[in-house]
Amino acid sequence: MADDEAFIGSLDQGTTSTRFIIYDKHAQPVGSHQVEFTQFCPKAGWVEHDPMEIIESVKVCISKAVDKATSVGYNVDKGLKAIGITNQRETTVIWSKSTGMALHKAIVWMDVRTTSICRKLEKELSGGKTHFLESCGLPISTYFSALKLIWLLENVDAVKQAVKKGDALFGTIDSWLIWNLTGGINNGLHVTDVSNASRTMLMNLKTLNWDETTLETLKIPKNILPRIVSNAEIIGHIAEGWLIPGVPISGCLGDQHAAMLGQSCKKGEAKSTYGTGAFILLNTGEDVVKSNHGLLTTLAFKLGKDAPTNYALEGSIAIAGAAVQWLRDSLGMISSAKEIEELATQVDSTGGVYFVPAFNGLFAPWWRDDARGVLIGITRFTNKSHIARAVLESMCFQVKDVLDSMHKDAGEKGEKKNEKGQFLLRVDGGATVNDTLMQIQADLLGIPVVRPADIETTALGAAYAAGLAVGVWTETEIFSNGERMKKDTVFNPVLVEELREKKVASWCKAVERTFDLADLSL
Repeated sequence: MADDEAFIGSLDQGTTSTRFIIYDKHAQPVGSHQVEFTQFCPKAGWVEHDPMEIIESVKVCISKAVDKATSVGYNVDKGLKAIGITNQRETTVIWSKSTGMALHKAIVWMDVRTTSICRKLEKELSGGKTHFLESCGLPISTYFSALKLIWLLENVDAVKQAVKKGDALFGTIDSWLIWNLTGGINNGLHVTDVSNASRTMLMNLKTLNWDETTLETLKIPKNILPRIVSNAEIIGHIAEGWLIPGVPISGCLGDQHAAMLGQSCKKGEAKSTYGTGAFILLNTGEDVVKSNHGLLTTLAFKLGKDAPTNYALEGSIAIAGAAVQWLRDSLGMISSAKEIEELATQVDSTGGVYFVPAFNGLFAPWWRDDARGVLIGITRFTNKSHIARAVLESMCFQVKDVLDSMHKDAGEKGEKKNEKGQFLLRVDGGATVNDTLMQIQADLLGIPVVRPADIETTALGAAYAAGLAVGVWTETEIFSNGERMKKDTVFNPVLVEELREKKVASWCKAVERTFDLADLSL
């Protein structure tokens, strides 16, 4: 390979692991490495990560990925043009700018310790749960960073003292990574991008700036917040002390926005990412579409300082792949995640069993933090294969709930259809290797489900943004995905409409059974 070959690195920091992938100029991976890190659950409903462990995982991943690419003949040291970053959203960190140490473990997006803060705000504010909807597109929920930040400001003495001294910095994981990568205590850059900022509840969707009224209402000091940048611009350069010093950081997106870019979703197109949770986004172009059916209005991407802003409707599902992990780690029903497909295909239905994984409440479109998981319809006939299949179906039913709401909000004109008049769902994420899951999804939706040849579209989206900013790719090349789609796998529905409707009605009954269960006695 020629010495002048261009490479783009993608740092993908997820809920359970960190990856670094190196792509060539044809967007093909040439080296990668992944490291899992610890997830702490100190109390029921609390989920935390160690920010310092995340930084160590980044160092290992970059080093190993570069070694792997170099070992097979790629001159990455000379050809690495830029890196892009994509990250778990809403997860909240506060650290000391003088010591570089986190002042508390990161509070993860699915953590529900802020329930009481949410209830208090809903009672005190004139708009109740929807008080900030006009500015940020989000309801008051445990999901978003602002509530986690309030909890840290109210409950952690080290945070209170650091804020008082002017030594505290707040950020989502992208901010924490960029600050460390660009120097840390030695003039590290304190920034975030528009997609991650849109998930804090603090950014105004139209101005793309921190909303002064919201900050004042929530008593959040502006001086601890990062500067907001677009998704594709040179943000800064990797500092000395890292393996790849001087390389520009030129792309940054929250993971679901990155997946949307990786799937080349244009206006009217939707994607669903199946990871720990599941996240469905519909690109609404430059239109800010308000939801009346339990969805979030969010930012899709802004590919440059002066580029137009694309918005999206989003439905977030807290528990998808995490339910499979629960079967493996907590129940011991399977020994590896891939075993669930084999187990589920031993039966042709769930035998009337329905599973709703409301472990920490339900997100879109229900927004019930008082919900808890249920497994219903159990008979003497029920075996573990029925339960395994019910777990797979639970992911697909939740996605259907969200897509049904999207259809109501966006309408026929808001959805792009193929030459057959069909709306397609693009899918990505680790769970999509499961063909049974994908077929169940197509059957329950009644529309084709399209799986790309490369299912790691989150990392690819971050690489696209970074490469776009430094001229490795153009927008036309990124969004002209006809050739790539020839390699896609399409799952077409085969379930008859009458049975689909009956199954959906049964699922809705099961969901209703989860409500108002948060205070069950221990």
